[in-house]
Amino acid sequence: MKLRSILKSAAMASVAAVPAMAQDVTLRIQTHYATEHPTGQRLAQWIDDVQTMSGGEIAIEMFYSSSVVATTETFDAAINGIVDCDATGGAYQTGKNPAFQFVGDIMGGYETPWQQYSWLYHGGGYDAAQELYNEQNMQLIGWSIYGQESLSSSKPIAGIGDLEGWKFRSPPGMETEIFDELGASPIVMDFTEIFTALETGIIDGADASGLANNVGLGLYDIVKHATYPGFHSMPSDHLACNLDVWNGLSEQHRRIIDTAWQKLSFQIALYNEKANAEAAAALKEQGVTLYNWSSEDRAEFRRAAQVAWEDWGTRSPEAAALLESHKTYLEQLGLIN
Repeated sequence: MKLRSILKSAAMASVAAVPAMAQDVTLRIQTHYATEHPTGQRLAQWIDDVQTMSGGEIAIEMFYSSSVVATTETFDAAINGIVDCDATGGAYQTGKNPAFQFVGDIMGGYETPWQQYSWLYHGGGYDAAQELYNEQNMQLIGWSIYGQESLSSSKPIAGIGDLEGWKFRSPPGMETEIFDELGASPIVMDFTEIFTALETGIIDGADASGLANNVGLGLYDIVKHATYPGFHSMPSDHLACNLDVWNGLSEQHRRIIDTAWQKLSFQIALYNEKANAEAAAALKEQGVTLYNWSSEDRAEFRRAAQVAWEDWGTRSPEAAALLESHKTYLEQLGLIN
């Protein structure tokens, strides 16, 4: 009887030592990308990675093309529990706090996705940004950056001097202030209006997307000039989850999601680098002129960008903190003095 009691106690202790099994969970996530878009396709791969690595314990219900709420409302939908996570971008939330500009698109700062990723993961950016997200009861998981965007134009755009009086489609926000400083005439209009505005001459050019995406939009059927590689804008999309939902996941599940997202992030940057290079080669053969701005013109653009940065940095304490973090790292990279 004594031996049986010892064995029973040992068995109970062994069971107690086994960590509790992770509970199955379903995450509802909205993205503004369509399923057929290259980023949408990589999001599908990310879902497969997460579900496979978790042994099916994590299921993801992805709502593509902003099918639940408008793109700009996705962040609030996650805060309020309509969805669990937001896979759009921080730049849509500058109305909540101007500091989101510095996690969405610093404009004229970093020259490559790899520099910008390194700020996030190794330059203090993640902790600085996390404070901003946590104040909204959200958790920043990570970024995806498809690279520098290209300006498209019906006239030469070889350097700073060509911006004087240049009318172009611009997204709202910091960009309009920077190009105003340089003598251009930014016109804020919806993305869907670009094609008609170029055809009718309402605008001379457009800030739409990266070179390969601009090809897909058909912009170079109308205009025959573009900047490449780009320099003025490199937006970052994010994955951000409701903080209560994130904290409710097991550590194992959180690490799986984070690791799979880093794979997606880098694959998006690699894919677009190749796609843009292929697009550039094809466009040159078609007679489109591509302009790689000189280091002097790039520095002048960055100078104008810094004027706008400093103004935005005064708009909230969080904006000031994020700007200071960026500037410190940009100085280490030798991109600003």
